[in-house]
Parts: sequence; C-alpha cells; structure tokens
Amino acid sequence: MKLAPLALLSVLLLPGASMAQRRITAPVDIAVGPAAFLFFGPVFEDQPIHTGLKISVEAVLDKEWLKKNQALIPRSQRRRLSGISEIRYAPGVVKLIPDSIIISPKYRDTGMYGATWKPLGFGLGLTPSPVRLSLDAGLILTYAYLFSDRLPDTHFLRPGLQLGADLEFQISKSFLVSFGWASALYVPQKLGTFNEIKPLDASIFHVGQAYMLLHFRVPVTVSL
Repeated sequence: MKLAPLALLSVLLLPGASMAQRRITAPVDIAVGPAAFLFFGPVFEDQPIHTGLKISVEAVLDKEWLKKNQALIPRSQRRRLSGISEIRYAPGVVKLIPDSIIISPKYRDTGMYGATWKPLGFGLGLTPSPVRLSLDAGLILTYAYLFSDRLPDTHFLRPGLQLGADLEFQISKSFLVSFGWASALYVPQKLGTFNEIKPLDASIFHVGQAYMLLHFRVPVTVSL
C-alpha cells in the first residue's frame, strides 16, 4: 500500500476526522482456511507437517468504493489516489485475532498447539482482481507448545519476521479463494530451553506455512 492512502485511512478510522457525522458502509473480507506448518530442523525430521488454520480480516476499499465515497477523501489527495485500484487495511483491534492457529495432534512422535499474531504488516498487490498476486511482510509473535516422545517438550515463544506471497481468485463479488506461502524467520530457540539459541540444528528458527483461504466479503456500516 502506498503512503498516499494514509490520508483516507485517517479520515475513515480516526474519530472526529471527518467534517460531519455520517454513516458509511465498507466491505470487510473475512477469510479462514486450512494451513500446513513446516518447522524446519529437528521437528521437521520427526514430523514434517503440522496442521492448523490461517485467518485474515481486513477492510477492502476498491476503485468503485473510492469513487462512490470521494467526498471522504481530502481534495489534496484525490489526484494521488486516482491511480490506486484497491486499499486493504486491518484496524488495530483486528491485530488481537491470531494470524494463524496451530492445531496438530501427535500422529507420530510429536504434537503441537499454538498461535501466531502479526501486530505489524505491509502488503503490495502486483496484479488487480479477479486474479490478484500479492506480496506481504510483517513482524510476528508465535507461541507454541511442543510435546513429543522423541524431542524435548518445549514452550516456543519468539518474535520473528514473516515474508509471504498470495494468489487470490475472485469467484464472485462476495466470495474468493486464495492460496499462499509464508516463511517466518525467528530468533532461534533450542528445543527444551527458553534462553538458549545454539546449536541451530537443535533449534527452531525457520517455519514455513502453506495455506488455502476461503474469503467471504460482508458489508459493515460504521459511524464517523
């Protein structure tokens, strides 16, 4: 997302930013789907794939919405926004919802339960809908409890940096499907410990995630 839309977002999201009280309706994209997690290293050697869910909630302001609600956009910013086809934004309260949840019972020697939050993230759409390819990056925080017959039980808690790519198909105005991959690099944590980071071949520091999302877009009305 370019910096120009920030002026519009401030109008939409900050109380008292608009000149007059009014009600507006914007589409919100709610997406959930299955995810596969690959904890590279000793966990991968014991059990390559752990399962879970991927979750996404964000407002989607497309070109049609921007044109219809042009009065909300400061005059000084309208020309800069004219070339933008879509703005996506997740308000701060949405950051409390986990970006992904690990639900992986032990089917060999190792099981795992946990969640990842993304308090800060940025995305860039490379192609417009109906087939949208996008890249994203963000700071994340993950907690996972690993229990195993072969590996040391571990409370994994680490910040990290996540990079990803997503391919989205718009089936209809209110239903979409996407497929993606994300790689997360963490401050290493040696299995069975909390403070130790070495050796890396006994630690968790890289987690890959493949996912499929089902998107449902619903109109949400807010008062400004």
